[in-house]
Amino acid sequence: MSRLWGSTLQPSGETLFRLWAPGRETVTLDVDGLALEMESAEDGWFSALVEAPAGTRYRFRIDEQAVPDPASRSQSGGVHGWSLVTPAEAYPWVHDGWRGRPWTQAVIQEVHVGVAGGFTALIGQLPRLAALGITAIELMPIGAFGGMRNWGYDGVLPFAPAESYGSPDELKALIDAAHGHGLMVLLDVVYNHFGPDGNYLSLYAPDFFHADVDTPWGGAVAVDKPQVAAFFLENALMWLNDYRFDGLRFDAVHAIGNPSFLDWLAHSIRDNVDPERHVHLILENEENDAARLGPDGFDAQWNDDFHNVLHVLLTRESSAYYGDFADGPTERLARCLEQGFIYQGEPSPNHDGRPRGTPSGHLPPFRFVSFLQNHDQIGNRALGERLTQLVDPARLRAATALLLLCPQVPLLFMGDEIGARTPFLFFTDFHDKLADAVREGRRREFAKFEAFSDEAARARIPDPNSEATFAASRPERPADAEEWEDFYRTLLRLRAELIMPRLEKARAVGATMLGEGAVQAAWRLAEGVLLTIIINIGDSVVALPSPPGRLIHEEGRAGDPASFAAWWSAP
Repeated sequence: MSRLWGSTLQPSGETLFRLWAPGRETVTLDVDGLALEMESAEDGWFSALVEAPAGTRYRFRIDEQAVPDPASRSQSGGVHGWSLVTPAEAYPWVHDGWRGRPWTQAVIQEVHVGVAGGFTALIGQLPRLAALGITAIELMPIGAFGGMRNWGYDGVLPFAPAESYGSPDELKALIDAAHGHGLMVLLDVVYNHFGPDGNYLSLYAPDFFHADVDTPWGGAVAVDKPQVAAFFLENALMWLNDYRFDGLRFDAVHAIGNPSFLDWLAHSIRDNVDPERHVHLILENEENDAARLGPDGFDAQWNDDFHNVLHVLLTRESSAYYGDFADGPTERLARCLEQGFIYQGEPSPNHDGRPRGTPSGHLPPFRFVSFLQNHDQIGNRALGERLTQLVDPARLRAATALLLLCPQVPLLFMGDEIGARTPFLFFTDFHDKLADAVREGRRREFAKFEAFSDEAARARIPDPNSEATFAASRPERPADAEEWEDFYRTLLRLRAELIMPRLEKARAVGATMLGEGAVQAAWRLAEGVLLTIIINIGDSVVALPSPPGRLIHEEGRAGDPASFAAWWSAP
């Protein structure tokens, strides 16, 4: 597939520079101080063919304003600095034969590269994660952003790895090393908005956005325009083909509001990657749209319903979106385990009372990614508390056992596996008026919560722009870290031995409420095996039916509060 966006080295040694600037009559290319007027073509494209080897610095000038290439593959001097010409393929891959792993083998650890110390530092953590039983790491967004630190969702140059994380070759070295340990590497990409610092697109390409369609970040991205759609397809293919990521997680696609674009994107990606590779595409989608999930489209969706109902049961919190799950949470958990989504067309109070979701009971459980925590659910708390700070350890262990032995695909957040107590906070590196706006905006956001209803309480919310906020978000090993690691290792070994090999044909048999906070659920796996679980995170003992097979794992005594049990029955 030929590229439309960015700079492309030619076989002749020259470089072709292209920019879509439909809002301008002229564009100047600045190549290491040499200014050249670019040739205009139809549909708003400008181009120039220039002698510019790999490593050449360049940028565009719109009137007197210097701007980076929006499809820059590498930056020098931050998002306001110079873009760099990069070679198409120069990295010497060691594990060149890697083809990935089937989706049914996925056990995912979500990682923030900056908090982990950068691409190179993260390589040192791979052996421990692989030995634990994790089979994939998912990197939070790594596209270049304003400043030196950001929690990932304020990127403005989505093709360029953030300089503070490392170079493009260091990122490739991380992926290469992960493949050597049998780990897939997934990447979270953001195609629904751009951050506030360093986004110049509206200066020369206002048509990149629909100004009349309002979103929390301004005008909606105009993915219905072929030039904009090509921008994101080329970005996805760069990560999958040039960097050899094993899959992508598409952030908040409900904010894109264009299912046709999503279908086109999935099919176009699959048409342009090696069919012998296992390439996985995952959605975050508040719409709970089951039609997007399947072997020819997206492999799975983050199941917020699983998290939200378990969070209500574990913490008793019911504010904001948790209010959608506060009524009858035990029955809702049973529905989630049996059918995937909880909201399948019912009115959702947190979504203005409109119906949300479509029927999902026909989908196999591995179409859903389940989690107890992730960057959103911790980082969007005012004080960034983890469940280890909010929930009794025994009840948390029971919920974790459900997460890891349920046939839905489990996702952990960095630090879960060691029982980290340190927070994961919302952090940025903005300055001046933007820093003030972000700081005060975050404190206003929590004013509706009773715990932060007065100004003194809101002042306790950490300043996102303080370096101390970023530093406090690094997971620290507590005294009982080895106990937690042993716990995770045991459960993931059971998953690898008993569940993964039989997951492809898994189907739910049913789920029932046994009491407040107590649910029994069962799935028929391949070879006719029946997996049955009973979890009780309520306050009362529940009566159990006859043990349905061989007990394979137990937390507490089955049926007691803060208990979990899983049985295995072969035909």
